[in-house]
Amino acid sequence: MTQNRISLTLDPTTVERILASITALEADLQQLVALTNDERRDLFKMGTKSQAFCTTALSVAEQHAGLMPRDFDLAAFQQDHMALDALRPCSLRLAHLYQRVTDTELALGSDLMAASLEVYGVIKVAGKDKGVDEARRELSQRFVRRNRTASPDEPVGSSGSNG
Repeated sequence: MTQNRISLTLDPTTVERILASITALEADLQQLVALTNDERRDLFKMGTKSQAFCTTALSVAEQHAGLMPRDFDLAAFQQDHMALDALRPCSLRLAHLYQRVTDTELALGSDLMAASLEVYGVIKVAGKDKGVDEARRELSQRFVRRNRTASPDEPVGSSGSNG
């Protein structure tokens, strides 16, 4: 029996509505930044303990604003703190939704592979002399192993992967 982890139907109207919702989210979140790997690596990271540290530091800065250097931007510190507090629940919900989308994508792909392998197995065994030789050859290309080094006629980057 073929694997069936999920049965899902997305009609064009639903897909259109989802994409419109994503467009609206992108518009509402247009101020978000995109960091390079180097920028991500070089930035301070705020974990759970650091969050309490930052909240306490903000409180201390507000209570003792006179001690802070003139170029210290207390308003920006407060704004960043409030923005992070507002963004966190959105981030958590989006992360949860993203995980469900990728899990569903994985399950659908797995169902497709299982069904495709079943088709291939039937064609290999029962398809001889039934006019499906070309289809069997085409399906068998998925399992052709290539040499690790490219031959002179083979384009670079096409060796070694079955995809």
